[in-house]
Amino acid sequence: MRILLLNVPHPGIGSRIPDEHLPPLHLLAVGGPLLDAGHEVRLLDADFDPLTSPQILTQVQAFHPQAILLGHSGSSSGHPIIAELSRALRAAMPDVHLIYGGSFPTFHWHDVLAQEPQIDLIVRGEGEATAARAIHALEHHTPLDDIPGIAFRRDGQPYATPPAEPIENLDAYRIGWELVDLARYSYWGNRRAVVVQFSRGCPHFCSYCGQRAFWTRWRHRDPRKFAAEIAWLHRTHGVEVFDFADENPTASKSAWKEFLEALIAENVLVTLIGSTRADAIVRDADILHLYKKAGITRWLLGIENYDEATLIKIRKGASTSTDRQAIQLLRQHNIISMGTWVVGFAEETPRDYLHGLKQLLSYDPDQVQIIYATPHRWTPFFDQESQRKIIQPDQRLWDYKHQVLATRHMAPWHVMLSIKLIEAIMQLRPRALWRLWVHPDAAFRSGMRWYYLIGRRVWFYEIFHFLLRDKRTRTGPTLAEFWKPSPPTPNAATEIPQLNR
Repeated sequence: MRILLLNVPHPGIGSRIPDEHLPPLHLLAVGGPLLDAGHEVRLLDADFDPLTSPQILTQVQAFHPQAILLGHSGSSSGHPIIAELSRALRAAMPDVHLIYGGSFPTFHWHDVLAQEPQIDLIVRGEGEATAARAIHALEHHTPLDDIPGIAFRRDGQPYATPPAEPIENLDAYRIGWELVDLARYSYWGNRRAVVVQFSRGCPHFCSYCGQRAFWTRWRHRDPRKFAAEIAWLHRTHGVEVFDFADENPTASKSAWKEFLEALIAENVLVTLIGSTRADAIVRDADILHLYKKAGITRWLLGIENYDEATLIKIRKGASTSTDRQAIQLLRQHNIISMGTWVVGFAEETPRDYLHGLKQLLSYDPDQVQIIYATPHRWTPFFDQESQRKIIQPDQRLWDYKHQVLATRHMAPWHVMLSIKLIEAIMQLRPRALWRLWVHPDAAFRSGMRWYYLIGRRVWFYEIFHFLLRDKRTRTGPTLAEFWKPSPPTPNAATEIPQLNR
């Protein structure tokens, strides 16, 4: 079958602000198994310029696909674009199979099939095996009912098969790197770059996160095979920067240490950036020299909040003392630390923001990322906040960089002003500027320069759009009213955590 993988254009800040782009790992992961099954597969990365809808239609029609697989890693905020574009695709190509995958359709399958008649089939959860099975059934006109992990219309009504089992061996399905020209993609200062994934899921229970619900449980690739793939991408395609898509790649210390040692043995000069929990850094204090030697340049720490009571409420399972220690340990090894701060909780006050700033200053992270708590329906946070009012009804802006829910004691302008002021203080303080200009580690300085370049543009972009472009409402529905009830989808966020070591 002739199959097109379509990465739709996305309005998110991460897609539009940098002049650099990363290849869409989610579609490449599905593309590899489809190629191996003998299909003719092409990828159209419409997010790369981005392409306009007429340009997309022209390129799609030139390929004459029999099936189009759509998805975007920014799943909730990407859905309106996919809905609009898929309608145009259906009008232009009435016989093509339109297949939709990602987090949003996985949990909103009933809504999507009821509201978007142009969508034929939804792949729920991991797509490598499920998409290949679905394509085989469509090609050979066999029933879909026996394929786990999909949703479609049966007798005109939305219908979902039982969930597919998680993929036990993540190395069983290869990434279709040949579907993209890797020379086009760059990151971290115009250096050739890709997104990679060592593990899937997270064994922890943070209420605002949907990792457990989507991936079900934490698993990892073979550490040595993963290191060999990174080395191959570097030697064969000149890839220098590897951005980890993992939520928590270090969940198993033994597996992570094996990977670091294997990559060091490959003797390649690469830059690794990613994220993990602060308590994992503290746990790994004795092997952080391996982090640095393997090429880890920046590690984002899932600190989320600087108040013990809030950490307990969101089920973070961390402490402020551990968070501070993790930043200090990374600094000792010349690894850039980025501290995250999730804001937008209902009872926040100006005093909370002042306390958060004081805590940030005492933690002293090299970089700061402030994001908004976003109530995706597949997270426990959705149930906790179901009666809060929505101030941002435009789903395209549910991207963690826009305030979605009203706060009781602060108007949106007050929240935005507080955040922008905190960001400016943190990044213009003397300690941060010293690390930017005269830090003794060259890789450290380079990473800081790139962050300041992008951060400055994002800072002004967000203020401009808040004042002149983005629309908010004072009379929005509650979260429960905004997302009408639909058939339940099993939520693994309440299951007992497991580690596949």
